[in-house]
Amino acid sequence: MANTTWKASERAIAKRLGGQRVGNRGRNTEDVAHSWLSVEVKSRRQLPAWLLNAMAQAERNAPAGRLPVVVLHQVGQRHDGDLVVLRLGDFTEYMLGPEGCRHPPRAGAERGGDDNHLEGDSSNDIGY
Repeated sequence: MANTTWKASERAIAKRLGGQRVGNRGRNTEDVAHSWLSVEVKSRRQLPAWLLNAMAQAERNAPAGRLPVVVLHQVGQRHDGDLVVLRLGDFTEYMLGPEGCRHPPRAGAERGGDDNHLEGDSSNDIGY
């Protein structure tokens, strides 16, 4: 992949999120600086088909007005380390607003989650 391709992706994402591309300064830094986001951009020629299929399934199955997301879980690991994947367009509309106004995370929201919800525990399942 050309050196300029990933730089162009970082610039485009920074613009879309209302942040600024940091660039490589010889140390470990975020790719995009933002008032409340720390963004790492990964650009690939092709994303894994299973991931694209999972996103398509989430979009197909989402009732109107609901945000389709894919949660990636590694078996045997705690759920607070799971990854959440959603479309950038959905993220920017939901988190940043249609006019681009910047909404910080809700006050008191902390990183983390259901640390004890392990594989096979269905106590949080929706019973359809």
